[in-house]
Amino acid sequence: MPYEIAILTLFLIASLAAIVVKKVHLPYTIALVAIGIILGNMGLLHPPKLTQEVLYAFFLPGLIFEAAIHLDSRAMWRDIWSIVALVVPGVIVSMLVSAAVLVYVGMEFVNIPSVSWPIALLFGAAVAATDPVAVVSIFKELGAPRRLRMLLESESLLNDGTGIVIFGIVLAFIGHEVTSTQAIATAFFMVVGLGALIGAVIGGGIAWMIRDLEDTMVVIAMTTITAYGSFVLADQAGVSGVIAAVTAGLITQHKVLEVTIYPSVRLSTEGFWEFMAFALNSLIFLLMGFAVKLEQLVAWWPMILLAYAATMLARFVVVAGVWSVLFPTALKFPFSWAVVMSWGGLRGALSMVLALSIPDTLPYKDVVVTMVFGVVVLSIFIQGLTMAPFARRLGVMGVKEELSDYEKARIEAMLSQSALDEIEALEKHHIASKTILEQIAGEYQQSKKAAETEIEQSRPEIEALKSEEALRVKRRLVNLQKNRLLEAYQKGSISRDVFEKLNAEFDARLMEIDNMEA
Repeated sequence: MPYEIAILTLFLIASLAAIVVKKVHLPYTIALVAIGIILGNMGLLHPPKLTQEVLYAFFLPGLIFEAAIHLDSRAMWRDIWSIVALVVPGVIVSMLVSAAVLVYVGMEFVNIPSVSWPIALLFGAAVAATDPVAVVSIFKELGAPRRLRMLLESESLLNDGTGIVIFGIVLAFIGHEVTSTQAIATAFFMVVGLGALIGAVIGGGIAWMIRDLEDTMVVIAMTTITAYGSFVLADQAGVSGVIAAVTAGLITQHKVLEVTIYPSVRLSTEGFWEFMAFALNSLIFLLMGFAVKLEQLVAWWPMILLAYAATMLARFVVVAGVWSVLFPTALKFPFSWAVVMSWGGLRGALSMVLALSIPDTLPYKDVVVTMVFGVVVLSIFIQGLTMAPFARRLGVMGVKEELSDYEKARIEAMLSQSALDEIEALEKHHIASKTILEQIAGEYQQSKKAAETEIEQSRPEIEALKSEEALRVKRRLVNLQKNRLLEAYQKGSISRDVFEKLNAEFDARLMEIDNMEA
């Protein structure tokens, strides 16, 4: 089957899956992996293979850039040390703990003598970076705390870059290309630092060019160049393309989308990138499923279970360690969040591709690939499917859901009253029969009464619910002020300097609200 037809077929499958999963309340990305595994093992479709070249050239730049432009940079900066701890020492510790468990437990207790340090280190490096796309989507649907979502999203963005760098260094170390600790540290900071510099130069330059453009198509084209250009240029220079794309995306969000004077440009650009994320995520999760060979996983199941347990232990050690360090500081967060973050550390396509990129000359490549693929499959299905009830049990999502029911009833009462006001106006101007209007008004009065009853029953008496409601109202009012300020600037009522100064003050207020909510 030609690749063009295969890609169109994958899009059709993804679109149909998106429709079905909403009815059965199944996470979309998990359903795609399951469909890919079924179709791939039945041999019904032969799409392009998920290779490092395909991932780097097509998937990663767009996915990373889209995630970066939708990150709240103010909130991210507030938790920068928490995020840095997770994505630098956290990735290294995760690799070492996973490797140690495989070597010592595998050889001593599970009787798997084939697990040596080179195999264990390559496996640990491949699975060190988390990929919680499915969990983040669940959090958005169920209304998890904004700060928790931000921590997970920021970590997953940045540790992709550090994970790739560390995997490359481990591979070079095993091949005796890097031999000293100093050389390893120098290589790491050079690759990450120069990647960030390239992303900053490209992102800043293009942001300056398109900041005041009114042409939506040009802005979309230039942001696409920013995403893929920064990644490709950094990758060709031998530094981190992921870090370059993240940096370019954050600059685009802060310097273009947040301050553009044309809301239509911003909305269209964000809409384009949301579609790109949907399309790329759909394809990559399907291709992940096609790459999995069930017979290999079944044959190696004892080693895969050990590898999965090692990965989960390493994840908990990292998150619990960061939590304990931050607990005495202003950056602390509830331990229940740490548990959810540990359980939310899914592994995904990047881990699979890193494992596949191991040179064929290494005799233990097949072992590492099988373990990594098995861990990815188990983490997606076990953690992805249990994340929502697990988070509810810990009380991470309960408050938000209660508040959602309260707000739903309140808006229903408001809409019913609006309809009654309109009916009264129709009767006053003799636009419709009084008898008909009274009949319809009775229906809306019943709806309003039912909503008011529900409001009284679900009115948030818990202090946390009241606080959350107050913060939402404050955020809405500040955003309203920002919109009125933008309208005044567009009409020429105020200068650009005044606009930027007041806009910065409103951003500071939003940051304060975010801090209170966290």
